[in-house]
Amino acid sequence: MSHLSHLNAALANSSHPAVQVAPPFMGASVPTAKHRFISMESLSHFDKLPDCAHVRLGVVMALFACSAPTVWRRVKAGHLPAPVRKLPGTRIAAWRVADLRAILESV
Repeated sequence: MSHLSHLNAALANSSHPAVQVAPPFMGASVPTAKHRFISMESLSHFDKLPDCAHVRLGVVMALFACSAPTVWRRVKAGHLPAPVRKLPGTRIAAWRVADLRAILESV
């Protein structure tokens, strides 16, 4: 099962009112925190990213069909890997694609 199939299954099973799946057509998007959107097209490229690539919070939210606070709670509880800080001294955090794939495959 591809990682995108896991995403589609997670989105379809989500009962959270903030998670709304856009119709599957070109330009469709998934709402994330603070009115940012992650396009379904960009998520479809997740399977093509190398394991050494990094993704930001919005992609993690879309992959696991949850809000930003839920992502951080899952990181704190050890259910999701901790992000790496891309630039020391900043608040920019990103997750390794390999770590996220390992979590998705174990589900």
